Amino acid sequence: MSDWIHALPLGWMAILIFGSTFLIAAVIHQVVLALAVGDRARALKGVSPGLLPPLGIIFGLLVAFLAAQVWGDLDRARTAVNQEASALRTVVILSDGFPGQADRLRGLIRQHIQAAQREEWPAMASRRATITMIPTPLAEAMRTTLTLPVQGDGQVAAQQAIIGALGQALEARRQRILISQSAVNPIKWISLLLQAICTLTAIAMVHSDNRTTAAVALGLFSTAIAVSILLITAHDRPFIGQNAVPPTVLLQVQPDAAVEDTAR
Repeated sequence: MSDWIHALPLGWMAILIFGSTFLIAAVIHQVVLALAVGDRARALKGVSPGLLPPLGIIFGLLVAFLAAQVWGDLDRARTAVNQEASALRTVVILSDGFPGQADRLRGLIRQHIQAAQREEWPAMASRRATITMIPTPLAEAMRTTLTLPVQGDGQVAAQQAIIGALGQALEARRQRILISQSAVNPIKWISLLLQAICTLTAIAMVHSDNRTTAAVALGLFSTAIAVSILLITAHDRPFIGQNAVPPTVLLQVQPDAAVEDTAR
């Protein structure tokens, strides 16, 4: 689906999806009942009600598969951001072992977090972010750490731990960028919508001899369809929309510039 749909507030998204679903159901209701005259009425009414359970089951399976995908992507996105924040926090803590370079390392971590919030998050929301985007502050922090003058086993261990933490942060960043590219592809959406339309049509045909009953049955199933589509759409893109993964955890571990300036 388009970015503007995912960027809508949840209330407006619900209005759009429910309204569209009910409109399609109303069109199906009117078309089927308009065709249900004469010999066509007997033909439409001859559709077995036993067709409805298999159609409903297939629709439910499609919804389950898509929901598992989108919720899995959302969980993996949160995990990647949390891992990146944890690794960066480790770097900030261990940098105290190198008084001469601690401020520089903290400044680079702060620059990376600010760049992630200002540049990478909007790019991930629009699926423009790629792993070819070089995180310059993290790369510079890695080079700085590799050239640190170490004295004693304690600083050697701290240097190795910082290098490992920076590597984990880079990998977590790579994962969140890759996850930002994930979404339910058009073929899956088309399959789900076609299955929904087929089921609605079958319901209208089975109840074609009673306009009120057909309207009630279509309304009930349309509500179920709209709820399913809303749930999938609201979680489809991990970094856009009201349920998007924010950079809050990264901002929480951001070194405080004011504290560093005071320390100087």
